[in-house]
Amino acid sequence: MAKDSSFDIVSEVDMQEVDNACQQAIREISQRYDLKDTNSSLSLSKPEASITIAAPADFVARQIIDLLNSKLIRRGIEISAVSWDQPQAATGGTVRVVGHVVSGIEQALAKRIGKDIRDSKAKVKVAIEGDRLRVSSASKDALQAVIAQLREADYGQPLQFTNYR
Repeated sequence: MAKDSSFDIVSEVDMQEVDNACQQAIREISQRYDLKDTNSSLSLSKPEASITIAAPADFVARQIIDLLNSKLIRRGIEISAVSWDQPQAATGGTVRVVGHVVSGIEQALAKRIGKDIRDSKAKVKVAIEGDRLRVSSASKDALQAVIAQLREADYGQPLQFTNYR
């Protein structure tokens, strides 16, 4: 019997690239005419994997989010890798918006992905291993079909396919 081939489904974000995008956005906020004197700020907390934006109004906060999204895209990070909370009122009449960098696949999402793969009737085995899924099969064509199916589906966060053997 031939050895099974496999790959892992993960959701990882390079925090150094997120940091670089945030630094570029901070520099552009201090230079852009429409954002320069608004006393807006953007900060990244690497240990908590969160981005905090403080702005005088919701409109300005949305402009900064759009600016940051463009920097993230240029650095190869999908926009769906950051989930933004609703704007909250802060001190001095300002608005605070917190974004969380999504890393790892939660248990509920992993079960949903596994169910979708099993429902496709592909001859593969799916195993949930912590915050990743391992998909294995004797046929490499079946694995490639699963990858194509998952790329078409939208799970609300970016998925990468690693460890393909």
